Amino acid sequence: MAQLPCDNDGACLRCKAKPPQEETLTCGTCGTPWHAACLSSPPETLASTLQWHCPDCSGEIDPLLPVSGVESGGGSDLVAAIRAIEADESLTDADKAKKRQELLSGKSAADEDDEEEGKKSAGGLDVDLLKALGENLNCSFCIQLPERPVTTPCGHNFCLKCFEKWIGQGKRTCAKCRSPIPPKMASNPRINSSLVSAIRLARVSKSAGAGTGKVFHFISNQDRPDKAFTTERAKKTGKANAASGRIYVTIPPDHFGPIPAENDPVRNQGVLVGESWEDRLECRQWGAHFPHVAGIAGQSNYGAQSVALSGGYEDDEDHGEWFLYTGSGGRDLSGNKRTNKDQSFDQKFEKSNEALRVSCKMGYPVRVVRSHKEKRSAYAPEAGVRYDGVYRIEKCWRKVGIQGSFKVCRYLFVRCDNEPAPWTSDEHGDRPRPLPNIPELKMATELFERKESPSWNFDEGEACWKWMKPPPASLKAVNVLDPEERKTMKRAIKAAHSNSVREKLLKEFSCKICRQVMTLPVTTPCAHNFCKACLEDKFAGQTLVRERSRGGRTLRAQKNVMNCPCCPTDISDFLQNPQVNREVMEVIEKLKNKEEDKAESEETTDPEEETPVVTEEAEQPRKRAKLDIDTVVPATMLESDMK
Repeated sequence: MAQLPCDNDGACLRCKAKPPQEETLTCGTCGTPWHAACLSSPPETLASTLQWHCPDCSGEIDPLLPVSGVESGGGSDLVAAIRAIEADESLTDADKAKKRQELLSGKSAADEDDEEEGKKSAGGLDVDLLKALGENLNCSFCIQLPERPVTTPCGHNFCLKCFEKWIGQGKRTCAKCRSPIPPKMASNPRINSSLVSAIRLARVSKSAGAGTGKVFHFISNQDRPDKAFTTERAKKTGKANAASGRIYVTIPPDHFGPIPAENDPVRNQGVLVGESWEDRLECRQWGAHFPHVAGIAGQSNYGAQSVALSGGYEDDEDHGEWFLYTGSGGRDLSGNKRTNKDQSFDQKFEKSNEALRVSCKMGYPVRVVRSHKEKRSAYAPEAGVRYDGVYRIEKCWRKVGIQGSFKVCRYLFVRCDNEPAPWTSDEHGDRPRPLPNIPELKMATELFERKESPSWNFDEGEACWKWMKPPPASLKAVNVLDPEERKTMKRAIKAAHSNSVREKLLKEFSCKICRQVMTLPVTTPCAHNFCKACLEDKFAGQTLVRERSRGGRTLRAQKNVMNCPCCPTDISDFLQNPQVNREVMEVIEKLKNKEEDKAESEETTDPEEETPVVTEEAEQPRKRAKLDIDTVVPATMLESDMK
């Protein structure tokens, strides 16, 4: 076998093992590490290892090893070239290492220029977006791009886990500037979805090229065709009496698993993870979760297809990639909203609860949507309803609920989707993970764990989640769209904008009020981003407190409630001194500068190519077309144009 050195990770290219430090030899000329046990002639004494030269630099090049860029038998020439590089005092250590690597690999500067030209001609990005983000948005604790980023009111960004660990130590000030952190944010931090989208877009562009990543987060209401309600009565009283509207996918109501592109005749992309809707009625139109009110969609003898996390039960625990879900029932719904929130009898494994247990037994994928009504979760959307991918139920049991002595049905959901979650910046989906430790299982009764292999599982060969067993056949009919309906809906839904990755990044940093790229961005404690001027104008003229008086009697001043423009959170304290998020502002300025440079380079093209020669015969049809378009044209202008 040929003699081979170690790779960048320190693993020997011959035995594929990572040798210990005492078995690693470093060449005194090129600095390449080698595994001593895999050498044909290792050094005999310890002293000889201090000035040891590898087979390439010593001229003993293995004939089985192909040599690129160096003549065969030219080991002395290679050593001379390396020594010339080492003797060049004008080069830094980094430049010397780069030139040694080019010399050993046979790559020249011309090759690098050709590669650079190839990248530009293929539409590659001329700026490392990840580097631009990393220079400004790194978490102060782990010095990495934030994972599940949260933004403090003082404008600093941290990972959710790092922030929770900091708060868990009893700290109530920002780790960077020591500004106080509001108690509400400390107890329930919210993930900044704009930063999540920006980091993921940069990572996708780095790994797969511009425009190839499936990053789809929000669908605006104006981009949708028919609304879920049509009557005047439904508009007045809200959507309690509304009709559901047209279904835009061709899946049956009992469809299991993700909604693929073939069941999306309008957009031909399927329902992607991260899509959000205004409410449950719009969510129903795209098949992610069909029931209007119920949190579980399923049949007791068939299985459950989807669930909704909307904060209905205090027992629910949401950890993003896995969560503990409480079944339905156990409440007296004949009273009002104040009384029917309390448990009044035990939940049982029947109806919808039994459907979830069937999905647990068979290992079916269950679609999960999260609602903004779930206030206790950091993974809930800021507004509306969001599709978060498919999960698998690993265990189910019963236990006594938090509210009292009545039992509730509990389910352990673990994420198993091929697309990344909306709160992560990863460009790939889930991988099989060990089950979390659940302390309440010690007090559980009727514990059920799946014994057989699941129907939906991870294929190691294809590195993706898929059906290992045929999915259950549908028991319900499907209303297939006719061509005329499909054509009407295609006209109603706007085509996706073919923006570059940089333009998409700038769009993610848009103000929620003016809908433009933010200037002097500020982030509220509820994780919404605005221009500082827009936010201050929104509450111009309002004071923190208002004086109250009735005749001659003076009452105590009352605090003004100033709700966030995007959610009901009171941000009156934050508005007293809103801090600019300078880390985001620097990223926006870098992206804008690159856009301006790109526009200037496009304007300064060859003028000979911009002004083609036009003959008189080719010019006449243009003039006639212009005359046909104009409605009123003076006769003198007609004659001059025809001449």
